[in-house]
Amino acid sequence: MNRFLNAFANLFRIEDLRNRLFFTLGLLAVYRLGAHIPTPGINAEELRRIMEQAAGSVLGIFDLFSGGNFRRVTIFALGIMPYITSSIILQLMTVVFPYLERLQKEGELGRRKITQYTRYLTIVLSLIQSSTIASTLQTQANLVYHPGLGFVLMTILTLTTGSAFIMWLGEQISERGIGNGMSLIIFVGIVVGLPRAIGDLWDKARTQAWGAFTPVAILGLLALMIAVVAFIVFVEGAQRRIPVQYAKRVVGRRMMGGQSTYLPLRVNSGGVIPPIFASSLLAFPATAALMLGTRWPFVKSIANTLRWGEPLYTAVYVTLIVVFAFFYVGIVFNPTELADNMRKNGGFIPGIRPGRTTSEYVSLILKRLTFIGAVYLAIVCLLPEWMIAGIHLNHLPWWMGGDWFDRRFPGWILNGLNVAFYFGGTSLLIVVGVAMDTVQQLEAQLVMRNYEGFARKGRMRGRR
Repeated sequence: MNRFLNAFANLFRIEDLRNRLFFTLGLLAVYRLGAHIPTPGINAEELRRIMEQAAGSVLGIFDLFSGGNFRRVTIFALGIMPYITSSIILQLMTVVFPYLERLQKEGELGRRKITQYTRYLTIVLSLIQSSTIASTLQTQANLVYHPGLGFVLMTILTLTTGSAFIMWLGEQISERGIGNGMSLIIFVGIVVGLPRAIGDLWDKARTQAWGAFTPVAILGLLALMIAVVAFIVFVEGAQRRIPVQYAKRVVGRRMMGGQSTYLPLRVNSGGVIPPIFASSLLAFPATAALMLGTRWPFVKSIANTLRWGEPLYTAVYVTLIVVFAFFYVGIVFNPTELADNMRKNGGFIPGIRPGRTTSEYVSLILKRLTFIGAVYLAIVCLLPEWMIAGIHLNHLPWWMGGDWFDRRFPGWILNGLNVAFYFGGTSLLIVVGVAMDTVQQLEAQLVMRNYEGFARKGRMRGRR
């Protein structure tokens, strides 16, 4: 503990590091200030009622990444979502378009060009999303005070400008502050709900919401919360190190190579992308029911079958996470290219022939790690949702044992504890992962200036 406090104090002793830290906190405060500035012309009370009905839809996912701004339609309602979407689109397009693939390999100049394209695409997506939001708001009765072309243009201008400003804040934090600016903005938007979650838990403890079971339930929730966070930290920092040996070469009069190193492969190479994709797809039925449920009842019944806690939702969610984990890792990691680069530089894996054999060996290990990482993501994402909504095994048909589960299992397992588990699974992964990356960067800054870091020995290993 003393080591941690000393390292924390050293952050403020170094002038450059102190200035970076205060700069980051200042811009994050500006972002939170914008969360209290509403978009003009909207009935806030009616909007809150509609957003409560849309909690499990795509709108709920947008609200998560906007830090609650989307629910209130503030000037930052779009949040960082257009930038994230643009980054993912361009990352996927590098596989399809050779021009973008060449830019990615050109180093710093190519990355700057791709970043510029990401900004342009962010503005385009912001214009599309803001116009859709403005049109949708006008269709709801008593939600817009003065509907018309003026309201649509004002909303498009306000939301697009807010999204561009958030993008600028994130880039400034990344360049002149500490940590990844975009990730920290999402982090702050999620963490701001922690006091409300603690207050909700305190109210349940004060009112004995679960009867005599209340103290045990609260202690169990806290213990589970700590265990899940520790599990995420452990897996996010876990690596499979493949030893690599470089042959000695004579270049002029100098002997080059001959050193041993390793190829680090993360257990969770896909990061938080697979759960985000899976949640987005599963949120479409709820979104369709919100818009078309009164006209077509079968759409609403499909959405009810795919709600949180339903057995079909759990099965489809796990399947999508596994599929997207393999899909995303297959796009961002190319074993054939890695094997070719190793062979050109005189590197080889001991006991494995260079070239195609090396590529197949790395691909096999990567597939196993990706499967383990996908199972880990499914567990972490489902645990909080089960705590909130329960496991609705009693909703299964009678021939699958639905009545049996209803008689044998207690209500708190089947229907949940009705408690916000501080964060959902996806947001918990984001919060812990961003915290690990930020602490790792602070650790690197301290060690670079000959100060002791947060870790007892060696360097703290983050997700990168």
